[in-house]
Amino acid sequence: MDIKNYESIGVQKPNILLPKENIDLSKWSVVACDQYTSQPEYWEEVYKKVDGSPSTAAIIFPEVYLEKDGKSERIKNIQENTRKYIQDDIFNSFNSFIYVERNIKGRIRKGLMVALDLEQYDYNKGSQTLIRATEGTVLDRLPPRMEIREGALLESPHIMVLIDDPEKQIIEKIGQEKNNLQKIYDFELMMNGGHISGYLVDEKFDGIIVNGLEKLADKQVFQSKYSVGDDKGVLLFAMGDGNHSLATAKAIWEKNKATVGMDHPSRWALVELVNVHDEALVFEPIHRVVFGLKKNPLMEMEGYFKDNYAYFNCADKNEMVKSVDEASGRQRIGVIFNGQFGYAEISNPQLNLAVGTLQNFLDQFLKDGNAERIDYVHGLDVVCDLGNKESNVGFYLPGMDKNDLFKTVILDGVLPRKTFSMGEAEEKRFYLECRKIA
Repeated sequence: MDIKNYESIGVQKPNILLPKENIDLSKWSVVACDQYTSQPEYWEEVYKKVDGSPSTAAIIFPEVYLEKDGKSERIKNIQENTRKYIQDDIFNSFNSFIYVERNIKGRIRKGLMVALDLEQYDYNKGSQTLIRATEGTVLDRLPPRMEIREGALLESPHIMVLIDDPEKQIIEKIGQEKNNLQKIYDFELMMNGGHISGYLVDEKFDGIIVNGLEKLADKQVFQSKYSVGDDKGVLLFAMGDGNHSLATAKAIWEKNKATVGMDHPSRWALVELVNVHDEALVFEPIHRVVFGLKKNPLMEMEGYFKDNYAYFNCADKNEMVKSVDEASGRQRIGVIFNGQFGYAEISNPQLNLAVGTLQNFLDQFLKDGNAERIDYVHGLDVVCDLGNKESNVGFYLPGMDKNDLFKTVILDGVLPRKTFSMGEAEEKRFYLECRKIA
């Protein structure tokens, strides 16, 4: 098997496994496990649609079930299913990069399947590695993911990693050649996921990818592009979605590499690369819902922020959204509470982004036992519906400019956790391609 490693740019041309032609890909492919975490009815519908067919639903652990009974049994079944799928010979194997087009809501997002070198990834604050987290990594989220991965034979990623290629010389150039490439899948994703197509990248086009990434990783090009000095390491790959999955892979690799050796497949992780300048890539804010309130959140915010806090009522959710999204440099946070809409305005904030200001308050609010739990949700309707339920509060947050992402991470380090989302829940990456990791 001719697996090629390009260690200077942290990339491997991977061996990718895809289900054979007799398997229904619309049942095989399901959305990322960290979506719809407060909507179990979504996942119940997924399992009904799969209806016993081979599916990635059988090899993932939807986070909506993490706090339910039967966790150990579910993990055991996931690991057994990865072995069963290999034993049953359900896959075709492709040693190739794969060009991906995802058509959703009338937009076509372009991507490229590659494997990234976990030796060149560090999710810790202050990292200067080639591959970096863009948001804070919550270490408490890793153990159940590690337990699954450590006993599994396969990985199937929902990870999307960003490159900063304003001239569109890599992924988009491969896309221009798609009529010369072999199409290997083309189908409708379930549950309003849109349409997805995948193409094998012929070896003669590999140079477009490798040479393009090498140019972006050139130290002088990097320093000129971002106006930085030698103290800043080159950032080639910035996490978009799935940071905790990549952090899990990293943790397992660090744990095992002394035993398995540096050529082991678990050194690499399969991801989809997306250009941050892709017109179809939309940065959406991630909103907050707090459940099981024991104290009035508005009164607690007033006590926490003191003279820097002001609250304004809104007639409806549209006025709330307009007030928050058009804040013109002021930090405003939409609030959905007791069937009413409003926004909090924070003056003299200690952090640059409203999401960080709110998160610091919420961390303390929950630490003090003022609520049962918090969830991070996508979409205005979801945060409003959940926030309006009894004993809940929803917080609506503004988005961030995606063009600021790389420079912000390079200069300031990781953003507050759950700062942005690349699209809403149904736009997230669906599990599809697999790769052996053992």
